[in-house]
Amino acid sequence: MSRPLALCVASFTLGVLLTKTATALRQILRQRRTWGAPGLKARLIEQRRRHFCAAQSVSYANVDPLVMVRGYGARLVDEAGRVFVDTRNNVCHVGHAHPRVAAAVAEQVATLNTNTRYLHMNVCELARRLLATFPKPLSDGVVFFVNSGSEANDLALRLARAKAGHRPDGKVLVVEHAYHGHTHAAIGLSPYKYKHASFGGGAKPPYVEACAAPDVYRGPHRGPTAAAAYAADVEAHCARGAVDAFFIESGMSVAGVILPPQGYLRLCYAAVRAAGGVCVADEVQTGLGRFGKWWWGFEQQGVVPDIVTMGKPMGNGMPLAAVVCTREIGDAFAQGPEYFNTFGGNPVCAAAGLAVLDVIEREKLRENATQVGDYLMQRLRCLSSTPQGELIGSVRGCGLFIGVEFVKDGVTLEPASLETSYLCSKLKDAHLILTSIDGPHNNVLVIKPPLCFSKRDCDTLIDALSAELLALRAVNLSTVTHTPT
Repeated sequence: MSRPLALCVASFTLGVLLTKTATALRQILRQRRTWGAPGLKARLIEQRRRHFCAAQSVSYANVDPLVMVRGYGARLVDEAGRVFVDTRNNVCHVGHAHPRVAAAVAEQVATLNTNTRYLHMNVCELARRLLATFPKPLSDGVVFFVNSGSEANDLALRLARAKAGHRPDGKVLVVEHAYHGHTHAAIGLSPYKYKHASFGGGAKPPYVEACAAPDVYRGPHRGPTAAAAYAADVEAHCARGAVDAFFIESGMSVAGVILPPQGYLRLCYAAVRAAGGVCVADEVQTGLGRFGKWWWGFEQQGVVPDIVTMGKPMGNGMPLAAVVCTREIGDAFAQGPEYFNTFGGNPVCAAAGLAVLDVIEREKLRENATQVGDYLMQRLRCLSSTPQGELIGSVRGCGLFIGVEFVKDGVTLEPASLETSYLCSKLKDAHLILTSIDGPHNNVLVIKPPLCFSKRDCDTLIDALSAELLALRAVNLSTVTHTPT
């Protein structure tokens, strides 16, 4: 087939798919009567209660859960037709229901979906393009496709163990408040999870050691010496014996948007490698341009890890994740048993991944993350200097990965936890803005929206937050409970 003819066929196919997508959307809109049927939400809550374990939480369960029926860009729509500004769903990285991603998935799922034992253009092309976003030596490394960030970190642990020769005394270093996933192995790497009282202290493996979180707001070290002071704790752990790996999120989300001080990773990486270990960057929350001009969060620190894990944003909602490692680590892993993942990197999810990379570039979303993120942090800091913003103790982040920590006292840093839950609920109920709460004290609003988030969206958020902070002065918080998000 000639190139012009191929382009015509491709254009026709895309046109047909977009037409079908538009038709489907019109059908969805006609279903609003069903969505808004009396008692729908109550029935779904009852079904959820009956058929799901209570450990599977529901967002805003303490005030009024939401029934979401569709999305577009940085918006979600509920069964009543209310349109919410979404500041929290980093899963749909380039926007909810992005037409290019939807078209790529629809075309591929109507053609073929199978496992990666067969050769396929989508899978190989995604690996090539993904590696091209990394600095050397990772750009010359290898890719493993999996289904989730939890799987990715689980596999990263296996890769590190293989590189170290499966020595029985090898330690794995993590940092306090870290979260790396929900598999058994990943929970063992996550103080955020393994310190839960229900585990009775038995969830932390003996080979895992937690280092101090590099928190320059609440932690003991601040200012220009903070990086060396926090890295000294990692260095001390390395000095006490063999180290297989050091895991750290490039930006710690559940810890409350903690970004390591400049120079910290360089010192930590040197100590870990001197102790025989490898450095693992968890980029599930921060990768693929969320930090702005950098493809990957670790680049902000001028370092290159040995293993990188990534997750949910890769497929814009499709189950796609990956591990990238140096070729040396891949070769060590290849000496063991065969690795196979039935669904990881299947042609349909790979099509979504390719479309996500296309959209990031075509729509200049990394540039948008930088510009909009800088604008939002500037407006948040301005708000913190006003009388109604006195509860804002810290605004921190990079790109569209931002944390706003609320405190009752700027000196003692007493957490304003109930106030944060109240604000989160009011932003949803009164202003149709979805936010997320994290941090050890549940007092940090975490802002990590789709990368298409705009300055106008920022203004909407700031105006609403300002109004509710002002109104908060007259609120009796005795009936407020934690808002699960």
